[in-house]
Amino acid sequence: MPHREIRAVLFDLGDTLLDFGKVSTTKLALKGARSSYDFIKEQGQPLGSFAGYFLRYLVRLRVHYFLSEHTGRDFDSLALLEKVGRKEGITFTREQWEQVVWKWYEPLSELAQVERNLPETLTRLKDFGLKLGIVSNTFVNRGSLEKHLKKLGLLDFFSVRLYSYELGLRKPDARIFRIAAEKIGEAFENIVFVGDRIDKDIRPALKGGMAAALKNAYTNAGKATPPGAWRISRIAELPDLIEQATAQTLQGAPA
Repeated sequence: MPHREIRAVLFDLGDTLLDFGKVSTTKLALKGARSSYDFIKEQGQPLGSFAGYFLRYLVRLRVHYFLSEHTGRDFDSLALLEKVGRKEGITFTREQWEQVVWKWYEPLSELAQVERNLPETLTRLKDFGLKLGIVSNTFVNRGSLEKHLKKLGLLDFFSVRLYSYELGLRKPDARIFRIAAEKIGEAFENIVFVGDRIDKDIRPALKGGMAAALKNAYTNAGKATPPGAWRISRIAELPDLIEQATAQTLQGAPA
């Protein structure tokens, strides 16, 4: 990696900060559907059978996910579920719909693992004076994601949190990286992007002029590290790598 002064670190979320690994989406969807269905029923709202509820909502979620993969535009799961529910006569407040979305997401959140001492690693990066941010491709509503991050004690580390469904853009679109750089207030060459996907995180970050670190995950197993990127097994490796890069930059600076 070329010598450069690092001033900010942007992280992907899934399988980077939060390790989900390979999961059975159908089992998780069934569990989330049952939890959300029971919540809606407990509030005295009109619902038919669980099987009908599960199929109606799951089909809509999967159709919209399929479309997002092909259009490059994510959807807001909360807005989608609220739209369907209102047509069926459910009269919830925004806060109650946020609870419904959380019930769908909660089973996945329970599977997530974070590496040991991650808060200490992030504290060390902040102590270097680095700005930290998140840039994630997701249709999961901000409320659920940030509730999850808060439970893990991670939310307050990240001054910038960008979710693709709010932007109408998905990585690897170069515009989402430009928006992230603008929001965090640093030039591309002073930012490290950390992610698990070579196609959606590492290559576009490098192409834009950022530094990049590929975190080992099942999504990149057996794949070569793109030239110019670091490869890490744990986020805990980042502080030393950044410290070394900064020291090399200072050594090469004119007196």
